[in-house]
Amino acid sequence: MSRRPQSCVWCGREVSDSDMGRRRRYCRQSCRQRAYEQRNAAKGTAIPEDAVVLTAAEAVDLADRSFAARCAAEDVATAIREGAAQDELSALCDEMVLLARDAERLR
Repeated sequence: MSRRPQSCVWCGREVSDSDMGRRRRYCRQSCRQRAYEQRNAAKGTAIPEDAVVLTAAEAVDLADRSFAARCAAEDVATAIREGAAQDELSALCDEMVLLARDAERLR
């Protein structure tokens, strides 16, 4: 049985995984290191250890990607209501999937 693709908890990229052992949490060593550095920087503060801290720019970028994914979903809904052709719906859905994958990234 194959596992569902996992996203890196640091950057959101897809993590390659095997069917054996513990699931990987990071896509590469550099992401693991950045997460470690952030956890250590948060020690002794009121910030929870498992918190994800984003810069203002990263938060705006995340909101923009989420908005783009929602707009793509609305485009699909509008196209369905208007009776769009199968090829147009397929192209809109492909675009929506790409935008949704991009929106999953935290950074």
